[in-house]
Amino acid sequence: MGITRQIPPTAGFPFSARGLLPLFRKRGFCGSIEDDFKDYLGLPFAWLTCSGTAAFFLILEALKRLSHKRTVIIPAFVCPLLPLAIHRAGLKVAPCDTNEDNFDFWLPELEQLCQDNRDIAAIVAVHLGGIPLDLDALKSIAARHQLLLIEDCAQSLGAQYKGEKTGACGDFSFFSLARGKGLTIYEGGAIAVRSGEFAAEVDQAIRRLVRRDALMEALRIVELCGYWLFYRPALFWYVWRLPQACWEKLGQPIKAQAENFSINFPLHRVSSFRKAIAHLDFRRLTDENEEQRKKAFFYISGLRQTAGIKIIGEPAGTKAVYPYLTLLFSEEEKKIRAERLLRGLGASRIYAASIPNYPYLEGIVEKRNYPHAKNLARHSLSLSTNTFLTARDMASIVEIIKKVTTS
Repeated sequence: MGITRQIPPTAGFPFSARGLLPLFRKRGFCGSIEDDFKDYLGLPFAWLTCSGTAAFFLILEALKRLSHKRTVIIPAFVCPLLPLAIHRAGLKVAPCDTNEDNFDFWLPELEQLCQDNRDIAAIVAVHLGGIPLDLDALKSIAARHQLLLIEDCAQSLGAQYKGEKTGACGDFSFFSLARGKGLTIYEGGAIAVRSGEFAAEVDQAIRRLVRRDALMEALRIVELCGYWLFYRPALFWYVWRLPQACWEKLGQPIKAQAENFSINFPLHRVSSFRKAIAHLDFRRLTDENEEQRKKAFFYISGLRQTAGIKIIGEPAGTKAVYPYLTLLFSEEEKKIRAERLLRGLGASRIYAASIPNYPYLEGIVEKRNYPHAKNLARHSLSLSTNTFLTARDMASIVEIIKKVTTS
């Protein structure tokens, strides 16, 4: 493998020039990305946003009109943009610990939170790694305490829970169309809503808060062109691994993970050009997801009996999409060693830390210990399921992990 060959850490769709040809034809182009989401999920309302974070923020703005309560529960191991969006919406963040060895909520703590805090308005179910959470348990708790359920499907477009698509099970859902998130327009997102009453409130929030921004949209189109150019193993090292290595050298792990986010995230309308690209690429979703699953199951088959690691896979009755596969190492030192040896092959951390350990969230998230979430941050390693991985690459990944865990 060349010194600068770099597999992306997640399974984003690479752009095909041939696939975009209908954009430039007068005939043969019909439909919209919003209709794609509505038809796919079987829901009455969907709207494309400039990011997954913007989608979540608009849902929260609608939530404030639907409930007098002002606190939102999120997992303690999650993207730090979630608490930033909650804070920007003028709401409070209530983290809940995860399970010890997967991404589900630790249900005893979740139940206790809902009993003790009468200000809880909603629970955010984050289908991390494309793996559906235990939605039956979450819907039961939400119903018992009269809470709304918001699904974070940023990494799970196409996943299924008991035959139903993730995003169609909660009261609201949001998706990410950011770079590396499968279906992408470089930076984008989507909202889906189950009921007409809730959809009306989201629509009002959109009309009130979202404006056109020609300069920002022009920048996104330029970035989209850059994605087309650099999202390939021969060039990805220069835009991802090189900056990451520099931040690591400077002792900045959060910046190395590209997680130095701001509360001032953009909120603008997406151009018809980028919407059309998303619409054209939507038809690739099923085939791409199946390819990701094949790669994930290659790892699972090769590592199933390996001592010292646990594979976070799909529970019975669910179908994950696996933008990456997550391993939990029993020894942090071996995780770090495997990460170093597998750098060029797309192995990565999911998040730099658990939510209370991001300095810029001080004052937004209570500084307390969430032991299971902390364990996930320290011991987890994601294996890429990217389309650029070859059979030889994946065999090397399995062999390296086995050697690391037995040494």
